[in-house]
Amino acid sequence: MNTHYKRLLYFFLLFGMALQAEAQSTLSQVWVPDLGDGTYKNPVLYADYSDPDVVRVGTDYYLTSSSFNSAPGLQILHSKDLVNWTIISAVFREQQPIAEFQKPQHGNGVWAPAIRYHNKQFYIYYPDPDHGIYVTRASNPAGPWETPKLIKEAKGWIDPCPLWDEDGQAYLVHAFAGSRAGFKSIIAVSRMSPDGLQLIGDDVLVFDGHANHPTIEGPKFYKRKGYYYIFAPGGGVTTGWQTVLRSKSVFGPYEDQIVMDQGKTTINGPHQGAWVDTPDGKEDWFLHFQDQGPYGRVVHLQPMVWKNDWPVIGADPDGDGKGEPVLTYRKPKVPGAAQPLATPATSDEFSANSLGLQWQWHANPQMGWAYPNGAQGFLRLYAVPLPTGFKNYWQVPNLLLQKLPAETFTATAKLTFTPRADGEKVGLMMMGLDYAYLSVTSQGGQWRIAQNTCRNAEKLTLETGTVPIVTPPAKGPLYLRVQVLAGGKCRFSYSIDGQQFENVGEVFQAREGKWIGAKVGLFCSRVGKTNDSGNADVDWWHIEP
Repeated sequence: MNTHYKRLLYFFLLFGMALQAEAQSTLSQVWVPDLGDGTYKNPVLYADYSDPDVVRVGTDYYLTSSSFNSAPGLQILHSKDLVNWTIISAVFREQQPIAEFQKPQHGNGVWAPAIRYHNKQFYIYYPDPDHGIYVTRASNPAGPWETPKLIKEAKGWIDPCPLWDEDGQAYLVHAFAGSRAGFKSIIAVSRMSPDGLQLIGDDVLVFDGHANHPTIEGPKFYKRKGYYYIFAPGGGVTTGWQTVLRSKSVFGPYEDQIVMDQGKTTINGPHQGAWVDTPDGKEDWFLHFQDQGPYGRVVHLQPMVWKNDWPVIGADPDGDGKGEPVLTYRKPKVPGAAQPLATPATSDEFSANSLGLQWQWHANPQMGWAYPNGAQGFLRLYAVPLPTGFKNYWQVPNLLLQKLPAETFTATAKLTFTPRADGEKVGLMMMGLDYAYLSVTSQGGQWRIAQNTCRNAEKLTLETGTVPIVTPPAKGPLYLRVQVLAGGKCRFSYSIDGQQFENVGEVFQAREGKWIGAKVGLFCSRVGKTNDSGNADVDWWHIEP
């Protein structure tokens, strides 16, 4: 082999090793569902990807989920085998209406979406319970996506899902939010234009779940062997079951059957998700959520079979046609070699000129909150003035947060704090209906390190704080940490050298947010307005055991 080819081979070897190292660096250290022996464990997504929906296109699977008030919103995940998932995009950077979501709208915004592929385009339909039904399209799921279009102005319409029939007709199924519509537990279907961009004619009631399936919602529309199927959860988020409706006519009448519930397992409320098959059509699978309180609605993968034209989801040990969840199972049989291990990104070295896709703000991002500096490997957070009438951080939009990635983990941020005025603060936060954070505040030329806690934050109650540790400003980086133990118990600590950490405050019990799990991340704030601002340069963020 001549020298030229040796150099080329060496180059490609190094390039391959670099790619492998990059892939390994994004692999979670705290939860990997692929067991590496042809089996997997649930949840396949140990994070709050609530109300998941999935579509298969060729040999690729794409998942989206509710994002509520968070932005960027409607994150898109990709997988080849339904077990190993990565985040590849988000549909929008700013939520519509843009001005309305400049402030946190906890529990509002994007509720349960549906993702489908039709005429070589991806469609996502999603509801805003206060505005109506939106649709957006893309030729590539990695984007760009069209600006969401409001196709039905309606208060209380939720959980839309389209169906394109073999004859070219199109339909949209949806449910109702009692908090807005004034009634719930029913499913309705509307005709839709073939391009999927407008509804036609009257909305038709096709199923009333009050008697046997209270709070039926989250419908997903399919057709198989002449039957129209509506997969819809009943019974409520934490204790419900998976219902399936079927009819030979799109407008009913529909028969109903429970096809999965908790059974004798520890998996509460297994329901609301997506039916998909393998590329060869020989296997069927179902992804659904399980509510885990502060961890949010984590995603499980279940085997699915058909019996007498009804689906049976999960294991069915007594053969009664009603399945129960599995905790471990063999992986789906998909084409090609076993897929490399993959998980949604959590840690971040901030080496890119854009924020990692795992991060979301608590409202539409605004200029001046954060600036990536990939060349120097840090993210700069500026100290943003607290909003007028500030009571607690429930009101603050510039919280940079991500989903909890496992039951137990440790989150650590290495940062350099450069305040320029009294009252500027940088903190590491566990956010929810109750929240707590560890912060460093500049005051009188000194730093004050303390843990603050707020109970029932949505009621705008005031925080309580520990007696601050008063110290001269650090001459170098500072490390902020939260250790999350089983059940969501959180212990905050800090370090000057990254080796010895000092605990601050009492153990805090994390609590879910408004329709979401707790979220963890960073903020930088100040009191009052000046013509310049201090900042925190975040060198890295690590999620570790």
